[in-house]
Amino acid sequence: MANDLKYVGTLSNNMLDEITALIDAGAGAGTLRIYSGTAPADADTALSGNTLLAQLTMSDPSAGAAASDVWTANSITDDTAADATGTATFFRVLDSNANVVLQGTVGLDTGTFDLELNDTAITINDNVAVSAFTITEGNT
Repeated sequence: MANDLKYVGTLSNNMLDEITALIDAGAGAGTLRIYSGTAPADADTALSGNTLLAQLTMSDPSAGAAASDVWTANSITDDTAADATGTATFFRVLDSNANVVLQGTVGLDTGTFDLELNDTAITINDNVAVSAFTITEGNT
């Protein structure tokens, strides 16, 4: 089955804005968690043997309104003391009630990963920072 659907910009932006609504569910800010190990098959699958390397707090609200098919996170607070040592391989974004909203890959700054870090080797107590986080809806 082909997946060649194309959306008008309004629909694309509305779908991206749903990311914000889900992250902002609950009473507080959402979190961006960075893990080592093999990523679960999808965001609905429970973690299994993964190590939490860092947890960064998102703003509340997590983003402004999507525009031109791009969702852009508001500022994300550094994790000033990483939780563990390991190689970052994937991330999850959770709402303030710890419900998973999305999951993606982590890698070096090459343009091929969902979250790109300048170094995927994280050491316990390191400062971990994300300077920008955007999601582009490409089906317009």
